[in-house]
Amino acid sequence: MSRLEQRLAEVRAAGRKSLVPYVAAGDPAGEDTVALLHALAAAGADVIELGVPFSDPMADGPTVALACERALAKGTRLVDVLDMVRRFRRDDAHTPIVLMGYLNPIESMGYQQFSEAASEAGVDGVLIVDLTPEEAPDVTPALREAGLDPIFLAAPNTSLERLAAIGREAAGYLYYVSLKGVTGSSQLNTDEVAARVDLLKAHTGIPVLVGFGIRDADTAATIASTADGVVIGSALIQALVDRGGQSAVDAATAFLAPIRAAMDAGATPSGNAA
Repeated sequence: MSRLEQRLAEVRAAGRKSLVPYVAAGDPAGEDTVALLHALAAAGADVIELGVPFSDPMADGPTVALACERALAKGTRLVDVLDMVRRFRRDDAHTPIVLMGYLNPIESMGYQQFSEAASEAGVDGVLIVDLTPEEAPDVTPALREAGLDPIFLAAPNTSLERLAAIGREAAGYLYYVSLKGVTGSSQLNTDEVAARVDLLKAHTGIPVLVGFGIRDADTAATIASTADGVVIGSALIQALVDRGGQSAVDAATAFLAPIRAAMDAGATPSGNAA
């Protein structure tokens, strides 16, 4: 069992739901991403998604895209991201790290070389946004051989046939994109999400986590009442942008801690949420 699978199993056994924040490596500029990762773990993150900056993040909304632009302007490369994970592992051997990004930087490094380097750095899973199930057999064997969980996305319009193909390749967790559109979209129908999550759970043997459109503690708790956990990125990044005189560490802690508390307290599904 991988570290990621073990953490998700521990969360489920404890009767909790997984909280997975996303931040872009190298953003905010001038702040230590490694210190930010430690702050997220201390504030209640069960798993952390670390974004690999890319110049054409087609699935990301303006908030995440701008974070990637800032990180790239600072010179953050894939090798730098792996070094951040390596430094994080010096003091945290337990919190799983999932790299989230696009195929091009990984392809440029080489699937085998990337997989081995990521594993050596302490990465646990890889979510390649633009990797289709049809292309996956070219990539996932190297990931699995290195002990990395390949994580895939499912959308509201993903067919059962395509879901079956994803299920043959996916490990760790299934990331359900709760909205049609890009990250950071604001209108979320929690009843529809709950119904879709139930369908996904019936067709996959791995945890189903929900992302896109989750912006606050109430929405996170509501979604977590039916899903195995939530992923929250754009709202966290915006909180880091709007932090005023706070450090990124303090702003991240202030943002994430109430979401952790609300998820642990639970909520009742209530229809639409902004």
